[in-house]
Amino acid sequence: MNWRGGLRIIGGMTRKASLHFVDPCSRQRAEMARIGFGMGHHCEVYSDIAELAGHPPRDGIIIARDMVPDGGVAAILGRLSRMGIWLPLIAVELQPRPRHIVEAIKAGALDYLSLPLDADRFARCLARIDQEAARYGAARRRMICARERIATLSAREREVLEWLARGGSNKMIARELAISPRTVEIHRANMMSKLGARHAAEAVRLRLEAAMESGAQL
Repeated sequence: MNWRGGLRIIGGMTRKASLHFVDPCSRQRAEMARIGFGMGHHCEVYSDIAELAGHPPRDGIIIARDMVPDGGVAAILGRLSRMGIWLPLIAVELQPRPRHIVEAIKAGALDYLSLPLDADRFARCLARIDQEAARYGAARRRMICARERIATLSAREREVLEWLARGGSNKMIARELAISPRTVEIHRANMMSKLGARHAAEAVRLRLEAAMESGAQL
């Protein structure tokens, strides 16, 4: 892969991306779009996610300001998911703090760039994400679906699922939760039914796809 006149050349073909910049600062939006246009991409700008929701994109990459007081990247991705938008997202911010970068990546951002954008780093980021976009969308759909299913579980059923994911047997789970093995069986059967899982491995797969941390509240 190389660059010619700011455009990506892949296998002899010039490919343009649709870039969707979300930033409340008009100056920052204009500057990011200028860089994107200069690289030969199609660019759209939005002041916030509500404006983007008015004309939801179906392809491309979202580059969004990490507005931590408003919930940050997690809130943005949550809203996009509710709209059925599974596009890859790059978070941006002025002098981002390491903690916020970690939180954004854990929430689902594929990268985190500092403002003002460095054109070379932005280009490398876009080239990498171009290869990951399809996998990202499919994985995120699976994650949201898994989280929705797991959200239907009771607290005890989640505990059983958590211990099951650790490889626990019914007897071991009963010991850890201070309940009888028969009660574990009942909770396990209810959990499997709610998840639509045919066997334990499928339930554990859903637990992993949900990207739940131990004790996480969905």
